Amino acid sequence: MRVTTDLWVSALLRRVFGAGGFAAVVKRGATEAGAVFVLARGRLGEVALFGPAPQTSYDSAKPDDRFFSLLGAGDDAAVFDARLEREKKFDPDIWVVEIEAGAAPVEEFISVKSL
Repeated sequence: MRVTTDLWVSALLRRVFGAGGFAAVVKRGATEAGAVFVLARGRLGEVALFGPAPQTSYDSAKPDDRFFSLLGAGDDAAVFDARLEREKKFDPDIWVVEIEAGAAPVEEFISVKSL
């Protein structure tokens, strides 16, 4: 049985806060199975957007963890905001979580798979 998105996001927020970072839910989606997008902001203004990894990233054993892939990085947050707006139009049940991880890398909080 898979953990609900609501519970998974709550655990993510606790881990980030526990490590001295900041996290907030920007958009709350479907409680049971909404897709999660993570917008990571650095202290120097850099921004990275992570989205659900393709299904090919999962093996047949169906791991318990959620995998993410890097959708883009840079210092122009407007580009990522526009991407998230398109995603919301396609799927209104998505979650958007914004993280300022502080000194810890984002990969400490989410499992990132390279494409």
